[in-house]
Amino acid sequence: MQKRWLTATCSIIIIVLLIGLFGTRVVNASPNIQIPTGAVPTVTRTSTGPLVTVRLDLDRDSINVRGGPGTYYPIIGLLLVGQQVPAKGRTSGGTWLMVYYPGVPGSVGWVSADLVNIEAGSLPVVEPPPTPTPLVTPTINPTLAAQFIITEVPTRLPTYTAPAPLVIPTFQDEIGGNLPANIPMGLVIISIMIFGVLLLIFSFVTNR
Repeated sequence: MQKRWLTATCSIIIIVLLIGLFGTRVVNASPNIQIPTGAVPTVTRTSTGPLVTVRLDLDRDSINVRGGPGTYYPIIGLLLVGQQVPAKGRTSGGTWLMVYYPGVPGSVGWVSADLVNIEAGSLPVVEPPPTPTPLVTPTINPTLAAQFIITEVPTRLPTYTAPAPLVIPTFQDEIGGNLPANIPMGLVIISIMIFGVLLLIFSFVTNR
């Protein structure tokens, strides 16, 4: 019985030692698999000039890197807010800075000086690249443009015709026309009023 227990104990110890030995080799070998074999390009400060930092108070997440000092040059890349790159030169007015930007021809690009902060130091004035020319020059076909030109034909305005003269009718006094011309109108009215008063007195007497 004791011999069996001793054999089992030895077997367990051997298994534990083997697991520990091979497990250590696997753990030590795994980091080597994740290490890249190629060199990772990094932007480091060089002796060409101070570092420029994209401003943190911008209302955007990135700024444009252009192929020359001006908005009419093509955009060749972006720089994130807070990113730092070495400066290599500037324009004569200092409004644009030439920075180190790998991955493009010449490994240089241009950023606006208003969008970055630059360390103290002097930068050489760099001659800007030639102004890019548009690939296609827009032209206007005169024959096609003539189809959209509308020429207004002048029309004669209607002539003014004066209206006929306004005829105002006249009316005659019918009441005055039936009376004799020698009897005044006031006398007629007074006579009618007296006649009415007499009729009123007569009717009052007869009713009593």
